[in-house]
Amino acid sequence: MDTSITDVNSEWPANNDVGCPPCKKSVACPLPSEHAGVAPMASSSTLGRHLARRLVEVGVSDVFSVPGDFNLTLLDHLLAEPGLNLIGCCNELNAGYAADGYARSRGVGACAVTFTVGGLSVINAIAGAYSENLPVIFIVGEPNSNDYGTNRILHHTIGVADFSQEYRCFQTVTCAQVIVNHLDDAQELIDYAISTALMESKPVYISISCNLAAVQHPTFSRQPVPYSLSPRLSNPKSLEAAVHMTAEFLNAAVKPVMVGGPKMRVAKAKNAFVELADASGYPVAVMPSAKGQVPEIHPHFIGTYWGAISTSFCAEIVESADAYLFAGPIFNDYSSVGYSLLLKKEKAVIVQPNRVTIGNGPTFGCVLMKDFLEALAKKVKHNPTSLENYRRIFVPEGVPLKSAPNEPLRVNVLFKHIQGMLTNETAVIAETGDSWFNCQKLKLPEKCGYEFQMQYGSIGWSVGATLGYAQAAPDKRVIACIGDGSFQVTVQDVSTMIRNGQNTIIFLINNGGYTIEVEIHDGPYNVIKNWNYTGLVDALHNGEGKCWTVKVKTEEEVVEAIKTSLGPKKDCLCFIEVIVHMDDTSKELLDWGSRVSATNNRPPNPQQGGFEKTSKCQYFLQLLSKMPLFFWSSCGIIRSNHRIYLNLIFLRSEVEVCLSTEVHSIQLLSGAYVASLVSNFARAACEAFFGIHIK
Repeated sequence: MDTSITDVNSEWPANNDVGCPPCKKSVACPLPSEHAGVAPMASSSTLGRHLARRLVEVGVSDVFSVPGDFNLTLLDHLLAEPGLNLIGCCNELNAGYAADGYARSRGVGACAVTFTVGGLSVINAIAGAYSENLPVIFIVGEPNSNDYGTNRILHHTIGVADFSQEYRCFQTVTCAQVIVNHLDDAQELIDYAISTALMESKPVYISISCNLAAVQHPTFSRQPVPYSLSPRLSNPKSLEAAVHMTAEFLNAAVKPVMVGGPKMRVAKAKNAFVELADASGYPVAVMPSAKGQVPEIHPHFIGTYWGAISTSFCAEIVESADAYLFAGPIFNDYSSVGYSLLLKKEKAVIVQPNRVTIGNGPTFGCVLMKDFLEALAKKVKHNPTSLENYRRIFVPEGVPLKSAPNEPLRVNVLFKHIQGMLTNETAVIAETGDSWFNCQKLKLPEKCGYEFQMQYGSIGWSVGATLGYAQAAPDKRVIACIGDGSFQVTVQDVSTMIRNGQNTIIFLINNGGYTIEVEIHDGPYNVIKNWNYTGLVDALHNGEGKCWTVKVKTEEEVVEAIKTSLGPKKDCLCFIEVIVHMDDTSKELLDWGSRVSATNNRPPNPQQGGFEKTSKCQYFLQLLSKMPLFFWSSCGIIRSNHRIYLNLIFLRSEVEVCLSTEVHSIQLLSGAYVASLVSNFARAACEAFFGIHIK
């Protein structure tokens, strides 16, 4: 057998068959002329099939795609792989959202689009996956490898010969980017990208030249080495020290509590978190974006900790504790309700996926969350004090009053009935908006899925995510709660759900606008054009597939609709349009909206000469960060009494910068020698940007 490596850019005999490239510098068509125009039967030793095999190996059985001329051949080879299915989406944005939803269920997702016009359409969804720590493998078909470096202008570009625009855009929203326009390193690049996605739990960008997907190469001619990842390990000494100090810290507390955060998913530490809860006896809460990651049937579970809008009695227990362990938290303006959490750093143990910080004290790196929580469970003393306090003060929540006959439906009544639909065979998808707050109050049965996009909060996310999640978890019936404003952004791929036989139940909450925006800042731009939503979905259905729609306005009608969706229409996609008053919102949204509005509308800090002092400090730190690494080894900032102390260690000399209205000085605190280059840099920077003179 000839195993010589052939350059795809080498001379080939002319071939003028229909559907085959006419020029010499191209890949020869593998088909005889009588098959012109027919998709080729992909060989298993091609680049496209290698990529497909790798996707199947890591757990992807569905790729969400939108065809374009640069990715058509690649799609042929993905289709040819046993165990891999292509889900054609209506647009690239929804394909990205679907890969996001798929990754939430399967642990990894994938989407494939064409160059630039497709890539820049999907980038918003990929950015959302990045913010939510989801490994999405984004694949794009790019121009012919012969066109690189030729100064040619191609379609699907911005009209310049530089084809790197898309690549540069994705550098900020993916953890790895590879461009495959040579076969020799294709296997290495693809494996590197997929490995990085799984290791970092972030999206990656894989770009493949359109003329390479069908090309055979010796690297792909035999079964590749089975896919495997080297496991990450904790540093034993660091782990031991972190566990010892944390156990001392928690065992000395009177009323400790535990709070789970969204990064437990990344760390694969959900079971370890529950193990610690069992051993410690502490009450367990979750941050809003971690709902569903801790079993709510656990006897220590006390609800969602979300500051002022927490589950009743949850915030009181958490914020009155003298020690709290947060596992994988994200504290942003939304999760902190406008930075209004009543927490103190000195009382907190913050456990991130690979480090632990104890109060104002040390941070231990190279410590995996899962290892840490499992080891800590063996060291903490059983202390149910806070849990007992919670049980003393707890009063069960009330039940919404039953509506009068033909009374207009209220949102709280709707969610009372949605609660009754939940089982271990369902999953809830909550769209950005008031559904965030109403769905947070649902009590999830064991193994009931729950997803929403809190960090990125892109309206319209839920339609694509519902498509992806339902495709990844056919054993669960997805219940999606979507507002009308969000639905208008991405409605098209309801047709893809019907096309693929999904039996999702969609509650379309029609209240006439962007309700969440109204509560933050009202204006006429928050009112949208009302649609006939059931009529629209009927049009998408168009008599093909299984779909049932209904419009409800009263409690009696919603009860009947739910009964039908769970009974005779259980195998259909069920679309229930719920008509509610535009001002019918949860009390949590009212409180949250006012606090977030206050945060957004904070006045500017006092300016001095157009350049704020804190901005000077930040700018100075940016300058320091650009210095070669061997010049400095650590940096810390301490805020105290309206002063900012900037601690730096230059080589082996500690320098303290005190920034306040009274004192502007730099003092060398150790007698060690400071390299002249660093000293001169520090002197010049401080004098230029702070007016600080070195003593």
